[in-house]
Amino acid sequence: MIDFEKRRQQLEEAHRNLVALENKKAGLGNGVFDRYENPVLTAAHAPLNWKYDFNPQTNPYLLERIGINAAFNAGAIKFEGKYILIVRVEGTDRKSFFAVAESDNGIDNFNFWEEPIVLPETSEPDTNVYDMRIVAHQDGWMYGLFCTERKDPSAPAHDQSMAVAQCGIVRTKDLKTWERLADLKTPSPQQRNVVLHPEFVDGKYAFYTRPQDGFIESGTGGGIGFGLSGSIENAVIEKESIVDNKNYHTVYEAKNGMGPEPIKTAHGWLFLAHGVRNTAAGLRYVLYMFMTDLNDLTKVIYKPAGYLLAPEGEERTGDVSNVVFSNGWILDKDGKMFIYYASSDTRMHVATTTLDILLDYVMNTPADELRSAATVNRILGNIQKNKVASEI
Repeated sequence: MIDFEKRRQQLEEAHRNLVALENKKAGLGNGVFDRYENPVLTAAHAPLNWKYDFNPQTNPYLLERIGINAAFNAGAIKFEGKYILIVRVEGTDRKSFFAVAESDNGIDNFNFWEEPIVLPETSEPDTNVYDMRIVAHQDGWMYGLFCTERKDPSAPAHDQSMAVAQCGIVRTKDLKTWERLADLKTPSPQQRNVVLHPEFVDGKYAFYTRPQDGFIESGTGGGIGFGLSGSIENAVIEKESIVDNKNYHTVYEAKNGMGPEPIKTAHGWLFLAHGVRNTAAGLRYVLYMFMTDLNDLTKVIYKPAGYLLAPEGEERTGDVSNVVFSNGWILDKDGKMFIYYASSDTRMHVATTTLDILLDYVMNTPADELRSAATVNRILGNIQKNKVASEI
């Protein structure tokens, strides 16, 4: 027999040490943002009493009864002075659920709340739920928009992977009690990565969508869409227009979709998005940015070439390798930005910067001219500019 109490004490000590680990900036960085040495959340951060039965009568070997595989793709919000992540937690059974984790400084010491979120179901139960964006709306509610996945009823018996993805909607005032609303209806067969705009537009609720023909492939859909609904309780978008489309031989040539909700600035609405391209090693996900007009949310006015952030080092390995994904960021009143991103569908990280730096990056970084020769010309122009500057 094992020493039950000794093993329990070892598990608890290891968990306390992990959660309390100080997070330091990693390396010199590129000037746009700072990475950090450690992930802010992993599967190992999940509370022990989610995973272990601590009754020696029913679990004499103190085995892990409910396995946690990953903690990733978290929405983010500042609430009651805390940095809050609405984390996608995935069990070893492949079922994802949502849980709240909080930190005092937004960089380390993230603690999960005692219990995961109890998410009400609709009359058509979700098989899987994931990737919540949490938005404090002008109407006074905090809304969570997430992907709800159900088995495709048209799937043949031999194919157990075919699914239908739609946008589920919940709302809350305290992040503890959640009211389930009807799933979003759009003209598109499937939806993912839907984000609620934080303000009314022409008195209506505004949504950023990612129209898809199928569960994986965007087909004739794709791009970041935009649509309006008069109701949030029964949200229906009659028409989707594309804000930012896919483009050949770019970091968003296969698919692109929203990250978190856009941030309003004096210059325009600031967006963080993900772009996907296909490679010999599979799909590669990166993060990129753009800005739209303050009054016309479908008009892109600035868009730097290439990616803002791509997977590096250990970020490139995990359940779905070579992926970074963000659906949460927080802007503090002093202008400091916290960008929360997941790597390889496995763990959560943070990158920090300031709003002023991101505005400089988005508004002054050259756009993609979509040709190799144009890229070389930009470099040559930069070299010449630096020569002139050094002679002054």
